Amino acid sequence: MSNKNARIAIIGGGPSGLTLARILQQNGMKATVYEREPSSNSRQQGGTLDMHPESGQYALEVAGLIKKFEVNARYEGQDLRLLDKTGKVYWDEISGPEDNHRPEIDRGVLRKLLLDSIEPNTIKWGHHLKSINSLDNGQLELHFENEHTELVDLVVGADGAFSRVREFLSDVQPIYTGISAVEMGISNVDEIHPDLAEFNGKGSMFAFQDQKAIMAQLNGDGRIRVYLAFRIEKEWLDNCGIKFEQPTMAKESLLQLLSDWSDDLKNYIRYSDGEMLPRRIYMLPIDHSWTHKDGVTLIGDSAHLMSPFAGKGANIAMLDAAELGLSLANHSDLKTALEHYEKKMFAYSSKATLESDMNLKLSFSHNAAHKFLDIILRDSTGKLREVKTRS
Repeated sequence: MSNKNARIAIIGGGPSGLTLARILQQNGMKATVYEREPSSNSRQQGGTLDMHPESGQYALEVAGLIKKFEVNARYEGQDLRLLDKTGKVYWDEISGPEDNHRPEIDRGVLRKLLLDSIEPNTIKWGHHLKSINSLDNGQLELHFENEHTELVDLVVGADGAFSRVREFLSDVQPIYTGISAVEMGISNVDEIHPDLAEFNGKGSMFAFQDQKAIMAQLNGDGRIRVYLAFRIEKEWLDNCGIKFEQPTMAKESLLQLLSDWSDDLKNYIRYSDGEMLPRRIYMLPIDHSWTHKDGVTLIGDSAHLMSPFAGKGANIAMLDAAELGLSLANHSDLKTALEHYEKKMFAYSSKATLESDMNLKLSFSHNAAHKFLDIILRDSTGKLREVKTRS
């Protein structure tokens, strides 16, 4: 069967799934995205992404969306601060016009850009995959929790960390990294909390010490997205007694965990408003792969779940979409296209997963801020960098 005539199901409507749908449609192929969420606005879309030129931006170029991305991206949001728990500043970099090779975009803005780019009725909302059956004629039968069924020629799992599609290819389960985190946000920082706006700067702030971290990003809507992370046993979020559904009470408990941290850093917790989202950080094995099966493959977290400590997860996921989309467009049969994509993806994704894991371990190691400073100070050749800092 020609790939042009194949019925392609993409399970999951995140950045990778939507990017793939767009690229396939650009190349004359038909694809349907099945998304478990009931609608496009059923939940918040998280924080900010910096799009890397060799991966996220490349995928948008392949998708014919790079110009629209450039209109929506922020080129001024790349300031970087690095501190320890006392508030000692190890690094304080102000980005300039020449530092715009990794512009930022809010996740929600990126998702809308991708949603607006695909053909009407591409997405079937409220479809949570239950199982996949392989039929004698080579097709695959998809069963959804809402009792809907579909017959397709290709299933692409873009359904995240605990992928149902992955279960069809691999017995490997995500591994708890030893790190848990609480996500929170601070609205309208410039007007309500100008002291924190000044302290944070126009980008990201990272503070590391005692196997804890506060990581903050300024979003395009004037909100700071905050992550309080710590090395802790897997069951801690369930057993700690903190009522995260009651943020006012939860803040007091979290501040007790940071009793010897500077007040400037504790303000990220004090000033938070709205809901708190506790979560465990998982990853797949660095060398995760699977034996090829006709008609099924994976992209994004489904294929290579990695920790967020290298900022590469979404970028590599979108690169997957570009590589798979181009492989399907450039090969005449599904089997060859999938094998070509998988071989290439296994190689580059393992490198990104390794880097993410190394950064995670470094972030929660002794003297982490100083160790990161040493990395920042040197470029890829080991030479000292020249940078601009705050006056």
